[in-house]
Amino acid sequence: MTRARPRPRRAHASSRAWARIAACCAFCICAPALAQGLGFGGGDSDAPIEVDAADGIEWLQDQQVFTARGDAVAVRGDVSVHADLLRAYYRNKPDGGTEVWRLDAEGNVRIVAPEETAYGDNGVFDVENGVLVLSGPKVRLVTAEDEIIADRQIEYWEKKRMAVARGNAYAIRGERRLRADVLSAHFRPFEGKTRVYKVEAFDNVYVVLEDDTVTADRAIYNVESGIATLTGSVKITRGENQLNGCVAEIDLGSGASTLKGCEGAGKGEGRVRGLIVPDQVRKK
Repeated sequence: MTRARPRPRRAHASSRAWARIAACCAFCICAPALAQGLGFGGGDSDAPIEVDAADGIEWLQDQQVFTARGDAVAVRGDVSVHADLLRAYYRNKPDGGTEVWRLDAEGNVRIVAPEETAYGDNGVFDVENGVLVLSGPKVRLVTAEDEIIADRQIEYWEKKRMAVARGNAYAIRGERRLRADVLSAHFRPFEGKTRVYKVEAFDNVYVVLEDDTVTADRAIYNVESGIATLTGSVKITRGENQLNGCVAEIDLGSGASTLKGCEGAGKGEGRVRGLIVPDQVRKK
């Protein structure tokens, strides 16, 4: 006699209270404790994950997968994940318990923590290692004072307190903007808030000031002082005027800039060079 395969258990919107109980039973995890932030393993390591969904929750026990559909919300401690669909993968522990090792979010993803909010089309949490990868044509990470945006992907590394933005990435604080193909933003707590204190920029670095445009290969931006140090094929352009060098220091607050030559270059090499075009008055 062929043994019938167990059917997946499903909780519907009308049974929302039961769905929360089932979610807690399946997700009563002991994930590694992380510093407070967007990492879904953070906070109290014994806290369960509570899940709500408008269109029902499906529990595939054979595959050890738990899926919530329709305005789905997963909450653990102070962090909540919102999406059209949430899919959690869990595994058994030697002591008989279970732990979630991965959480996928699909469609209109929003992750909310006390000091940060992130937005994207899709998200993948590596819960154990504290890594969140958000993807989509427009991804954003917003703190109380700073914003990181990109066209392709943002990786949030909870343990390293770092975010990496890829694809036409911008670091923004007020009127200050730094753009590059790849940005690496570093965070630390400050007066009870999370703030960016340093941004590293790689490839096609681009800074727009009130009167000048600056391009370079790489930059390190001290967000607190407002000083950006740009290196590699640095070019400062104002109208038709142009200066070229190896290193530039720019105060993104005042717009003041200093351009330097290349250290260790041979005689006649590595000097700052410029093209100055005097204003011309057209004759009538």
